[in-house]
Amino acid sequence: MKKIFILVISLMSFVITQAQQTGIVQPGNLKTLKKTDNGVAIEADHAKVRLIVYDQTIVRVRIVQQEFREDFSYAVIRTPGAGFREIRESRDNWLLTTDSLKIEIGKTPFTIKFLDLKNQPLCEDYPDFPVSWQGTQVTAYKKLFPDEKFIGLGEKTGPLNRRGNAYVNWNTDIPAYSYREDPLYLTIPFYIGIHDKVNYGIFFDNSFRSRFNFGASTDDLFSFFSAADGEMNYYFFGAKTIPGIIRDYTWLTGRMKLPPYWSLGFQQSRWSYYPDSEVLNLARTFREKKLPCDMIYLDIHYMDNYKIFTWNKERFPDPKSMIGKLKDMGFHLATIIDPGIKVEKGYSSYEDGIKNDCFVKYPGGKLYVGSVWPGRCHFPDFTKPETREWWGKSLAALSEPGVDGFWNDMNEPSAWGQSIPDIVQFDFDGHPSTIAEAHNVYGLNMARSTFEGTKKLLNGKRPFVLTRAAYSGIQRYSAVWTGDNQATEDDLLMAVRMVNSMGVSGISFTGPDMGGFMGNPTNELFVRWMSVGVFTPFFRNHAAIDTRRKEPWSFGEDVENLSRQWLNKRYRLLPYIYSAFYESAQNGMPVARTLAIDYTQDEKIYWYAFQNEYLFGKEILVAPCSSDKAYCNVYFPEGEWYRISNDQLYKGKTESVVESPLNDLPVFAKSGSIIPLQSVIQNTSESPSPFLELNVYNGKDANSFTYYEDDGITYDYENGKYLRRVITFDPAAKKITIGKAEGSFISKFTSFRLILHDFGDIMGVRLNDQEQTLKLKTTRQRFFEATLTNDVIEIKY
Repeated sequence: MKKIFILVISLMSFVITQAQQTGIVQPGNLKTLKKTDNGVAIEADHAKVRLIVYDQTIVRVRIVQQEFREDFSYAVIRTPGAGFREIRESRDNWLLTTDSLKIEIGKTPFTIKFLDLKNQPLCEDYPDFPVSWQGTQVTAYKKLFPDEKFIGLGEKTGPLNRRGNAYVNWNTDIPAYSYREDPLYLTIPFYIGIHDKVNYGIFFDNSFRSRFNFGASTDDLFSFFSAADGEMNYYFFGAKTIPGIIRDYTWLTGRMKLPPYWSLGFQQSRWSYYPDSEVLNLARTFREKKLPCDMIYLDIHYMDNYKIFTWNKERFPDPKSMIGKLKDMGFHLATIIDPGIKVEKGYSSYEDGIKNDCFVKYPGGKLYVGSVWPGRCHFPDFTKPETREWWGKSLAALSEPGVDGFWNDMNEPSAWGQSIPDIVQFDFDGHPSTIAEAHNVYGLNMARSTFEGTKKLLNGKRPFVLTRAAYSGIQRYSAVWTGDNQATEDDLLMAVRMVNSMGVSGISFTGPDMGGFMGNPTNELFVRWMSVGVFTPFFRNHAAIDTRRKEPWSFGEDVENLSRQWLNKRYRLLPYIYSAFYESAQNGMPVARTLAIDYTQDEKIYWYAFQNEYLFGKEILVAPCSSDKAYCNVYFPEGEWYRISNDQLYKGKTESVVESPLNDLPVFAKSGSIIPLQSVIQNTSESPSPFLELNVYNGKDANSFTYYEDDGITYDYENGKYLRRVITFDPAAKKITIGKAEGSFISKFTSFRLILHDFGDIMGVRLNDQEQTLKLKTTRQRFFEATLTNDVIEIKY
């Protein structure tokens, strides 16, 4: 026995020696484990480890070779919780327990294994090499389960299921990206693993260049994630469901505040609209043609030689007057803002930035210079609090004339050549670092500076902030668009998956450039983009400078009429959409939801043919398809589904080939759904008709919908000035209930029209015990109208 023991030790020493000879260091064996206030501290042969409990389903893991860095994160806004409920040692491992999780800590070698309370493995280290260092690069390896799938990572191309793919996180300006292009503009190092009817999440909070490999070229042995430097620092999420994991992730990294209501309307952009007469004519044309729209964008040509915080005095001699005229027509104006500050004596932003020490530097203090649109530029250090304050105040040059939309671009950061030297230094909020660590959080902090500054400048009104580059936590400050896409069929469907992936990753307010930024769509493709845009959280048409005009009327009368139809649908849906945004602000659930969230264990939703389908809100199933298909194959997950355009009913867990003409994108309501609609308006400053239309689709299962309203402009809702009421459908009791109104906001609707879909023969309907006269809308729809009071309203059928 003694000889065997000596042999095992000798073999382990040989393996360790081999690893050391190749420059690879692993933690080795566990030496000590001690309880701390919030978790445990572990010493291994070649590593120090901390496990920290943030909540019963959230445990943080920190692993270093030497000493831990000072704890700091731009993404995480929460602090640790109460620690483990139980800590128990056995011969081979330690067992740590919370109310929801078990964690086995292996001793020889040191490993981590996460289990649920039924001892079902959720995620575990690959035993041969759980963690390794090669120089400064640190990597964690996880066992790959045979049926394991992966979703998330934010803005990534490729399939819904990331299995078999590898990705890099390094925010990059990459115009006209393709189906497999990587990396892109965002770094969201958060993913969800799904296997054996369980799931888990991991957020790798390290902003150095990172890599994620989900079994690509690893012979299906393991997955791994790594960073070029810094700590192995990740958060494990063990909630039982994917909605639970998303709630926990957005609890940790923050949730969006409600955006301005008008930003949910249609937005028109181009590189570039100028002079002011063209902008005003654009606005008038939308109104004359009765094409609903709420926002117009100005790209870089509104500035004086592309210098930020300036106006071109020839093209826009009186921006305040122009913006006033736009507001009179119900339009808001957004302007692009780039981070580069032109090196030019006498230019106030340059002079102020120098005076206030706002720009990034080389070691020794020389200011970094990179070239972008204005020419030679300095770049603000947005990781410095004083710079964020300076930037926020500087935005008065735009807000004072009336701009209330702020479009952050080129903030990867992008400089011509795309190769800023690694030695450029950043403050990192008092934790000095270089661009190697600051690069991926640069866009996040620019958006933060813009949001915090404009929130102050707008005196209680909500700004609209949009960004191209970001890091985890961006949802607290900004909407995100998916960058410089192309006008192709593939881009249309890829954009759907990217939006859904960002939704899984905490970012609800997102969308692509409808119509494709680069290239020229066919008439049919443009219409299909517009139809998909109706069911996309961020709905903007944008086009590059060297492309054809892409306003809806630019494609001819047929396209204009079809675009009007789809825009009308968007504005009819706004009560439903705003309620979905409210839900997202409350619990992090995305507005556009991959079917993997609600139908996680249904294998078919991951199939190539069906991976683009998604829920818009929790009631509407969207089956996007390319514009050249008159029919498409739709998979219906569990439940029953009504085609919204004609009430045709489809059984769940079946496939069906359905028509997909340009005027009727395949869109379905789940049985039991409650969908509020309003009348068509031309912009959100208009009042709809006083009737709130409540569409209820018959079904076997009970359902509830939380309807929400506020003024859509201010933050008064945070002080109780809102209206919220729960609407329920109870088929067992044959009852629909509109719950009592909560909050002090007075609804814009004074009456409601209840439309009952496929309720068959109804002998009668009683409203608060009063008989109602039913009217026939179509052969499958009946409706009645009544006053909408703040009290409970009960409808029996």
